[in-house]
Amino acid sequence: MADQTALCLQKLSQQATQLESLLEVLDKELDTLASKSGDGLKDLARTKLTLVNAVQKLDKEIATFGDETLNSSEVASKIASIRKQLELCQHKNEVNAQAARQAQLSVQQMKEILIGTPTSVTYDQGGSVRTSDSGLVRNIKA
Repeated sequence: MADQTALCLQKLSQQATQLESLLEVLDKELDTLASKSGDGLKDLARTKLTLVNAVQKLDKEIATFGDETLNSSEVASKIASIRKQLELCQHKNEVNAQAARQAQLSVQQMKEILIGTPTSVTYDQGGSVRTSDSGLVRNIKA
């Protein structure tokens, strides 16, 4: 029983270390997104995927331990700590996804401005949709 608990705690410690690494990668990812530089995003995504797979693999291994081991006070405390780490990772990942969406929208808007979209959609005072011709870039000859 003590061996099972020790082994389970070892696996949980490994999982906590993986989650700490994942938190660091998520922080780097947000910094990269905020800097509006795509350099390194692919590498960060690969690293993130590798860490997520490692966490899932350890989770499957931990699930094989019996209820008696998993419900011991020491193990249960470590599991609660890991769940908090996981929630933080999920939250940071959602923030990063929102930042990526905003960056994509900004790039799309800039592209539309530069190539001169035929119409832009706005709203008048009454809330009705109003379209107008965008001549901002059309009449520029370079």
